[in-house]
Amino acid sequence: MQLSIIIVSWNVKDLLRKNLQSIFKLTQGLDFEVFVVDNASKDGSVQMVASEFPKVNLIASNQNLGFAKANNLALEQAQGKYILFMNPDMELVENSFKVLVDWLEASPKVEMATCQLIYPDGLRQNNIKNNPGLCDQILILLKLHHFWQPSCLKKYLAKDFDYTKEQEVKQIMGAFVLVKNEVIKDLGGWDEDYYLWWEDLDLCKRAQDKGYQIWYMPQTKLIHHEAKSFAQQMSLEKQKRFNRGMAIYFRKHFGLLSCLVVMLLSYISLGLAWVSQVFKIRPKSQSKI
Repeated sequence: MQLSIIIVSWNVKDLLRKNLQSIFKLTQGLDFEVFVVDNASKDGSVQMVASEFPKVNLIASNQNLGFAKANNLALEQAQGKYILFMNPDMELVENSFKVLVDWLEASPKVEMATCQLIYPDGLRQNNIKNNPGLCDQILILLKLHHFWQPSCLKKYLAKDFDYTKEQEVKQIMGAFVLVKNEVIKDLGGWDEDYYLWWEDLDLCKRAQDKGYQIWYMPQTKLIHHEAKSFAQQMSLEKQKRFNRGMAIYFRKHFGLLSCLVVMLLSYISLGLAWVSQVFKIRPKSQSKI
């Protein structure tokens, strides 16, 4: 088995259908398997996958396990040499998986990778970042990144990144992560301390700490509708989960003092999120800033 594709889904039945249709239609010349882990969807996603895609390995949870734990459930069964973690709100436009696997086979030093992601209108999605630091994350917590972008924030958001160039990177978006099976197993899978958000930054940081190479390759692209599951949640609830993930990350990788700073500022960010929720203000994702 060359490739195992793992998709964690929650209440995005129509997008998941498009995703799976594009995978089975466009993936050629590759021995692959597909896992869908459904996090207790209420929209008929499980029934749709079971009836329309019998080749899919369906894992239907009766509770929302979060992103990391759900991915790890499928990872335990995955047989592929390479593992692809892919969001359900994506569509292939070409035989991307064959391109990526062939590229990894020719690049033995690369352990983890991603490719171009584009929005449905064809505009590029910025899916590369640098490692976070206290300066840039304080600005994000206080929502100042929408109005002011000093050098620390520009560095974190990789504002000068050349998306036309194949290169080694620090952070790739968790929506599309291709990794060697032996590497993700060595890393212990996704850290289940994270329920939602920050688990991708943590995975990349742990990979870096072990000396694994993470690369971006522009030779193929996929459509990403972005955050369609997250859009179903209220601003305050999303902010709570984001803040919790940030606090865990800083405790694990920066120590207790930095974690305490994040936790104290989290109260301000929750207040701002409440205001956004009351006045129905939709903040931009970091990939669009």
